Amino acid sequence: MAETAKKSPRKNRLFGAAIVKAVLRKRDGVTASSALYEGILRDLGVTDAQVEAYLSAHADEVEEAIRSHGRRGD
Repeated sequence: MAETAKKSPRKNRLFGAAIVKAVLRKRDGVTASSALYEGILRDLGVTDAQVEAYLSAHADEVEEAIRSHGRRGD
């Protein structure tokens, strides 16, 4: 897992999972979000605890990625 921490944020599995978790947190009432999130964790091979730790340490980067979504082509 040490290798993952050295990658750029965009190629980091934890970064992607943290974005998903942050978006799902903002969307209360989304049905199947738990199953969706659990499937993403399984597919990426990470745990919720790893995502939580990454999100705590990189909250600003994750929020910026969420805010900038859709502006990449501008």
